[in-house]
Amino acid sequence: MTVQLIAAFFVSFLTVLVLTPLVIKFAHKIGATDKPNHRKVHAKVMPRLGGLAIFLGVVAGFFAAGLHDEKLTGISIGAVLIIILGILDDKYELSAKVKLAGQIAAAGIVVSTGLTIDFISIPFMAKFNLGIWAIPVTIFWIVAITNAINLIDGLDGLAAGISSIGIATIAFMAGMAGKELILALALILLGSTIAFLFYNFHPAKIFMGDTGALFLGYSIGILSLLGLYKSVTLFSFIVPIIILGVPIFDTTYAIIRRVVNKKPIGAPDKSHLHHRILAIGLSHRNTVLVIYALGILFSVAAIVFETSTLWGSLLIVFGLLLLFQIIAEVIGLVNERHKPLIKMYRKVTGKQ
Repeated sequence: MTVQLIAAFFVSFLTVLVLTPLVIKFAHKIGATDKPNHRKVHAKVMPRLGGLAIFLGVVAGFFAAGLHDEKLTGISIGAVLIIILGILDDKYELSAKVKLAGQIAAAGIVVSTGLTIDFISIPFMAKFNLGIWAIPVTIFWIVAITNAINLIDGLDGLAAGISSIGIATIAFMAGMAGKELILALALILLGSTIAFLFYNFHPAKIFMGDTGALFLGYSIGILSLLGLYKSVTLFSFIVPIIILGVPIFDTTYAIIRRVVNKKPIGAPDKSHLHHRILAIGLSHRNTVLVIYALGILFSVAAIVFETSTLWGSLLIVFGLLLLFQIIAEVIGLVNERHKPLIKMYRKVTGKQ
């Protein structure tokens, strides 16, 4: 790691520390605030434009790292579009369709530069050329990861902390693999996000809002895409999914919950992972720390997965899926009755 990269990390960090109080005032001034309701945990009006401070920190770190000399125009334009989309949503609460269209447009800009996943190699089988499917697959990848962070942004410091853990993992893996561009981008993003936590951890002074959640999701999506560029193995797709295990786990079970309970898939509720952990009696702060611990567990699993044999990788995936299901059943993530593994265990052992 060069001195310039370390300096860029601290430039991002200090920029966010200095600018966030100004962003708090700006958010109040333009009315970009989050008001309490029956689904939300906070009890007072909160500014929710924190992602703007994160973005400005990344811009400062971007120039400090000398990345303006790299050919990243498409990625940069996509990031600006995501930030504009987030600011408009934090101010006016855009519809889901408008936000999705904006995300697809940003992903389309990235894909238009040629940054796509063209081949997938399946172990012990052939190498498949995606052909014209490379474009929709890549767009779907970026949009899906962009939304993964947004869906877990429900407690003070939760999305920023989980993002920091994921970004740090990507930085570590990029450094070990000698991928300097990914390492540089990850470090400046990490510096900004960690600094934001000083204002966002419980009790928060500002929320990142969709400006931050969408930008962090987009950025993580781009970092993972740079690692998957052109030709990838089937298993390498799984690494960023494991890194983002917590938000993907929460999103997957939200869909299952709504299907099982015969609710619309897009219907909001108060039964997400953090809601259910709060419901079993943990404090706000401890709930966030427990979910951080899960995030760290998945990040360690991703690092081990990357260097494992085929059977070792399969064992890790099976173990994580089993862990997902056990946690979901214990905290009632689908509903209090949907506990197939626990029921099977009780039937086999005769315990109640």
